[in-house]
Amino acid sequence: MIDFGAVGQGMDLLFSSFGPWLVVVPGIILGLIFGATPGLQISMAMAIFLPMTMYMDFIQAMLFLTAIFTGGSFGAGIPAILMNIPGTSSAIATAFDGYPMARKGQHNQALGVALASSVIGALIGYVVLFFMIQPLSYMVLRLGPAEMFVVILWGMTLIASLKGEQVLKGLVAGFIGLLVGTIGFSEIGLARGTMGQTYLLDGVPVIPAMMGMFAASELFKLANKGFIVESADDRKVKIGEIFEGCKMAIRYPVVMIRGGLIGVLVGAVPGVGSSVSNLLSYIETKRRDRDPDSYGKGNPKGVVASEAANSSSEGGSMATLLALGIPGGGATAVMLAAFAMHNITGGPQFIRQQTDVVYAIIFANFAQVFLLVIIGLLFIPLLANIVKVPMRFLIPSVLVLAVMGSFGLTGNMTGPATVLVFAVIGWIFRHYGYSVPAAVIGMLLGSLAEKSLLHSYQISGGDISYVFERPVTLAIFALLLISLFSQPLMKRLKARQEAVQLR
Repeated sequence: MIDFGAVGQGMDLLFSSFGPWLVVVPGIILGLIFGATPGLQISMAMAIFLPMTMYMDFIQAMLFLTAIFTGGSFGAGIPAILMNIPGTSSAIATAFDGYPMARKGQHNQALGVALASSVIGALIGYVVLFFMIQPLSYMVLRLGPAEMFVVILWGMTLIASLKGEQVLKGLVAGFIGLLVGTIGFSEIGLARGTMGQTYLLDGVPVIPAMMGMFAASELFKLANKGFIVESADDRKVKIGEIFEGCKMAIRYPVVMIRGGLIGVLVGAVPGVGSSVSNLLSYIETKRRDRDPDSYGKGNPKGVVASEAANSSSEGGSMATLLALGIPGGGATAVMLAAFAMHNITGGPQFIRQQTDVVYAIIFANFAQVFLLVIIGLLFIPLLANIVKVPMRFLIPSVLVLAVMGSFGLTGNMTGPATVLVFAVIGWIFRHYGYSVPAAVIGMLLGSLAEKSLLHSYQISGGDISYVFERPVTLAIFALLLISLFSQPLMKRLKARQEAVQLR
């Protein structure tokens, strides 16, 4: 169901002034730069530039952040193709066949394939979002606080389980994040976790903490390197056959549409997003192909499947963010922080009350997709030169941006101090294999989880049988248990089958 009245109002919001569009091109360029630089995640770019959105209106802020998201989705594929180093985890599968294409002298075609697939994939994601956002809002409006609490726990479980064997560490990281998110005064006026420090009464400033966890801690890992990519030969880029690559991608419409739909579905699941969708799409494309052995050796269909899925997942994760107010990953977690900065709460009520804003965001992303074609073609050769910047210049530049942004956000040294403290915490998390995204999302959802749990307790009067009377809550809880225990069970079954075969 489409609310055509809200569609018209959304168009008015976008085109009544030129202001919202002024930030789109810079946002796409920033996303391309950060996405194309291995180690500099898209969420890092969004976190660093998030304080700037405080001086924008809400529409302009969302256009700026989604433009970074859109640009970064394609940018991550550039180093994956040229250097076999995915710019982000969302481009892992792009490297499987993109880099072999480059080794065969088809790097320009591979870049063209990635650009066309990324653009069309993002378009598929937002088209699906356009048609599904209203039914989704009606569905999620039926969710009460008990369901929301279990959904938050389920999302945290999915995020924690991304690292396979390190599920426990992911859960611990998410739980620590939840505890940090509840520091300060509660809704009933109790101070928790402040350790007597008055500057913690309002809670930990989440945005500087996020900048420290995502950006600064990642840079600590790269401090010992002279360059991000040491080999000069790997950094060479030629332009010429990119258009041919774009045409090559269009020859595989089934692969592209299937990848786009997988990306939307997987992206809509909290905590999964583009990091998993590109791998699922690649695996499914390879499984269905008549010549599966050609994958991993430079088959362009592998690049199409990966890039279409990771770009379309943006639309899916936006659906979760808008409909439930739950971020699907690090990038949408930053967007949720932008919601908070503008005193807007995402979720069912947001869709119901500000449908015009939702449609404005969707239409703006259609335009961003077409702008990405032009900007991507112009910036591909320039972006490849970023890897030639010595780390002694790159690290201080990014850190200065993070510190200045956090100071501007809090107006005192609390922001920079928070960046420093959480940079160290983030480095420790990364060093010992704990999930940084799980911790950050836990911080963001801590207060929401507490609020949902408190409201559930008030409604039920503390009677646990209230939960058993709500089938949706039980169904979501069952999904939580499946996502938590399915991997160990499957491994045990597989080990048992192998043991039987060896007898």
